Amino acid sequence: MSTIANDIYSSLGIAGAPKAADKKAESLGQADFLRLMTEQLKHQDPLKPMENSAFLGQLAQFSTVQGIEGLNATVNGFAGSMATDQLLRGATMVGREVLLPSAKLALPDGGEAGGIVAAPSSGMVTFEITDPNGLPVRQFTVPAKAAGEVAFEWDGTNTAGEKLPPGAYGITARHVTETGTATSLGTYVRGKVQSVSVGSDGLYLDLEGLGTAPLAHVLRVG
Repeated sequence: MSTIANDIYSSLGIAGAPKAADKKAESLGQADFLRLMTEQLKHQDPLKPMENSAFLGQLAQFSTVQGIEGLNATVNGFAGSMATDQLLRGATMVGREVLLPSAKLALPDGGEAGGIVAAPSSGMVTFEITDPNGLPVRQFTVPAKAAGEVAFEWDGTNTAGEKLPPGAYGITARHVTETGTATSLGTYVRGKVQSVSVGSDGLYLDLEGLGTAPLAHVLRVG
């Protein structure tokens, strides 16, 4: 019979939350400061009492520390609210289609896959599709009439015209000008958002067949 670890944080491999007693021992509150100041006044040299300027300076320092603590609490609360708001806004993207840079292409069951490339000039753009083992399964060419976006679609078939199973396939693109100059292009592919999560550096999207990508990488939302 399995037992539950006494320290759930240790079982997850993370540091546990500090105990209240530990927090109290690590910081001084207003009552502690006033107690120290009272003791300082009680034990000062009667012949050389504390000057008013020193007393006021200590009070000013304490007020500053209190203000910083209050500001930190406010900022932390604001950061928490922003994270929650970001997650709620990201949830509206679940089920939608996005366009983002990727060297993989997600082929749905019985469907098609596609995206765009940015052609530097007119010419021809050749796309090569590879299976999960890196073996080429299909190659096709799309004309680029001018510099700019060139859309492409893959029907999910191989060179023999057979329908391939759904999954993630590799994709590369090469642009060739009329003079024969060849340039490799980055591919932007369509992906469907399955879920969203908030990381330490922002919102992440879980894309069907493509894995996880930061929201900042999304070029377009369908």
